[in-house]
Amino acid sequence: MENKNISPDLVQLFVGQAHGDFQKVQQLLEQEPGLLNASWDWGNGDWETALGAAAHMGRKDIANYLLGKGARIDLFTAAMLDKVEIVKAIVSDNLALKDSLGPHQIPLINHAEAGEATTVISYLKSIGS
Repeated sequence: MENKNISPDLVQLFVGQAHGDFQKVQQLLEQEPGLLNASWDWGNGDWETALGAAAHMGRKDIANYLLGKGARIDLFTAAMLDKVEIVKAIVSDNLALKDSLGPHQIPLINHAEAGEATTVISYLKSIGS
């Protein structure tokens, strides 16, 4: 497999568009499939992927599209998509993760709230802070 670098500007554009422009995400990913799991550092180690962007914005359409293309799911995306069994498995393994912060220092519960993930919200509230 050929190893090529993706333009940082293209990565930043892709991650930025994943906050809300589904058509642009599709177009950019078709243009450069290597963007799927690429991440952008907004500064001070604030790394974000397109999936992470979609997750804290509650963009289930973008998140499901990216997952369907093979993006790597994470705790924050699972919370937003109300995948309570995944969230429970991870948090029960390490209770401190219930208070973990995602991109832009956005708490886990806020990801669930963005996706109106009622089951995950109830679970996180039930285990307290």
